[in-house]
Amino acid sequence: MSPEFVEDCRHAFPSPAGRSIEKANDAPVFNQFYFSLSNHRFGSHFYPESSNSIMREIKDTQRAVVRIGYDGRVHKRYRGPLAKERYENETRVLKYLQDKGCSFVPQLLEERPEELYIVTTNCGHPVSRINPDKERHIFQELEKCGVRHGDPFARNITYSGHLGRFCVIDFEFATILETGEGLTQAEAEAKRPKGNERERES
Repeated sequence: MSPEFVEDCRHAFPSPAGRSIEKANDAPVFNQFYFSLSNHRFGSHFYPESSNSIMREIKDTQRAVVRIGYDGRVHKRYRGPLAKERYENETRVLKYLQDKGCSFVPQLLEERPEELYIVTTNCGHPVSRINPDKERHIFQELEKCGVRHGDPFARNITYSGHLGRFCVIDFEFATILETGEGLTQAEAEAKRPKGNERERES
């Protein structure tokens, strides 16, 4: 159980149950707590990967499935149109930002190109509302790190209690300004096979 995840749980779930997480020093105890807590807050979408882990689904769209493990790490599997290109672009951008020392984005921990699957650190929980000026500032801050996001909206902003700041996630359509490498949404639409209108995300 990572300290970052403990802190973000306490921030996201300010309740008596949230305080008991600090006493969950082993996986079985923590799994029981996490199952109860997540079921109360997010609903009962759980995916056991093994006998001692629980995965909670936080996103399931045409483009990706995103789940969080009991240790707080984020697991993302790409699917749908241009899944390979989107996977390659996001991993490239995350590596670039990691090399630049950008601290308010997910850190890439594992990549499985044959499965179009990555594991990253957890950047906290989604924000429900944010001041438009603050939203613009966050993405401008990202550009100072050398990356244009490509989808600069609140749905791609989280808040990390561990870092004490807003973070940026989802870099499938980002561009590295220094090299011009990237995949824009317009390019993705142009490359989309004809006749796949039903696959558009709502």
